Amino acid sequence: MGALWIAHVTVTDEEAYGKYAKLAGPAIAKHGGEFIARAGKFVQLEGKERPRNVVAKFPTVDAAVTCYHSPEYQEALSHARGAAERELMVVETSE
Repeated sequence: MGALWIAHVTVTDEEAYGKYAKLAGPAIAKHGGEFIARAGKFVQLEGKERPRNVVAKFPTVDAAVTCYHSPEYQEALSHARGAAERELMVVETSE
């Protein structure tokens, strides 16, 4: 089963978050992740609105979770901490 990594983000420090984004993309790709939505147009229907929404597709839930805990992604994440308010989840797909 595949998996989706879904992030809802409000950036509070553009410079620091830019460093996160530069490192996060390669870390995600290294673990089989592929971006399918990245900060595009959205319509908030319920819940808290975040201006940046990102969805990446992974081959499995385990691959997505392994990516999150990887040294490469944790290095990227060190730049996002304090530079954004975020929610991140991994959801198994039905495919």
